[in-house]
Amino acid sequence: MSHGAREHMSEKLVIIGNGMAPGRMLEHLFEQAPGRYQVTIFNAEPRVNYDRIMLSPVLSGEKSFEEIVIHCDGWYTKNGVTLYKGHRIVAIDRAAKTVTSDRCVTEPYDRLVIATGSVPFIIPVPGSSLPGVFTYRDLDDVNAMLLAAQSRAKAVVIGGGLLGLEAAAGLNARGMDVTVLHVMPTLMERQLDPAAGYLLQTAVEERGIKVMTQANTMAIVGDGQVEGVELADGTVVPATLVVMAVGIRPSAGLAKEAGIAVNRGIVVDAGMRTSDASIFALGECAEVNGQVYGLVAPLYEMARVAARQLSGDESAAFVHSDTPTKLKVTGIELFSLGDFADGQDRQELVLRDAAGGVYKRLVLKDDRIIGTVLFGETADGAWFNDLKKRRVDISELRDNLIFGQAYQGALPDDAQICGCNGLFIALDALAARAA
Repeated sequence: MSHGAREHMSEKLVIIGNGMAPGRMLEHLFEQAPGRYQVTIFNAEPRVNYDRIMLSPVLSGEKSFEEIVIHCDGWYTKNGVTLYKGHRIVAIDRAAKTVTSDRCVTEPYDRLVIATGSVPFIIPVPGSSLPGVFTYRDLDDVNAMLLAAQSRAKAVVIGGGLLGLEAAAGLNARGMDVTVLHVMPTLMERQLDPAAGYLLQTAVEERGIKVMTQANTMAIVGDGQVEGVELADGTVVPATLVVMAVGIRPSAGLAKEAGIAVNRGIVVDAGMRTSDASIFALGECAEVNGQVYGLVAPLYEMARVAARQLSGDESAAFVHSDTPTKLKVTGIELFSLGDFADGQDRQELVLRDAAGGVYKRLVLKDDRIIGTVLFGETADGAWFNDLKKRRVDISELRDNLIFGQAYQGALPDDAQICGCNGLFIALDALAARAA
């Protein structure tokens, strides 16, 4: 077929990966430019698109896989999408404009979107490839863990971040004896200050999960299968199942092999375009303005921008905004947003209710919120986020700010406030709120 004849037909859009970001991109694209593209998706997983954020409830037994499906088979059919399930792309030929899968299917493209996601980081210690060592990224991981969990024996989760704690809670809910090993002094140290980290540890331990901080993994031990985890101090923690949840890395190898610019992730401009003008990248594999992202809000923003670009709007651009962290463990309320490193030019408002297990901390700079940590009571998270986003001057609200939106009228007369140079509010009991 001549190139001229092809121009009058719909363009061929090929997508590598079928996660949440490309799924959202297609929803936007079908709305904005219906019929413009003939879409083919290659998905390394042998299934349709599902909500990866909800893997934790599947692991714990609160939800089934069917409940977390985003696009069922009928959606692809309705939108004329060809979905290759269980096909991993092994080569991109930029000169011929084709991609080839590990099952020998070659497909031409006019535009290509790379959405290969991320790969779990495996700590390079002896024994890391023993049977019984798992990562926690997709449904296959969850299914493998559930099979192993049937033994009802001992699980060790390496990593006390978001994913690690969610995996620990899920395995604990399945009846396993779970220990979390975390190399830092407090849990979730990237999102929480130490005080909130300690409160979180208490809440996790109250669920019957053991937590060992400053625990440096040296080896996974076992004869033919996992039997324990050896720490730097010589302690061996018994385990029949080990979950590595120490972080992720952008999956950028395929792009690199094709000669596309790669740094930590696949380098894209604000319009999600790679160094090859006909190839886009989005999701956890993409690096925009020097940053890679693992939370869903910025990934959905990338999806919105890519869809607009593919619809012909070349002005659409990705803008960074801080995303709140929330822990998906039933009964543990946690909200963290922004920057709370110490600095000379920063001030803090802190509220503590030890008895109620509530802790709130706002970090201020030039009378504006730059960081928020809420533990135990998170209803005001969205409000604080809005104040931060809009860079609202809070000097007028300062006296009552920490109590949240409902208290912006008047504070009860008997509220106990410690001013400490007007920078610090501490409450050991929130009797005033209850009264």
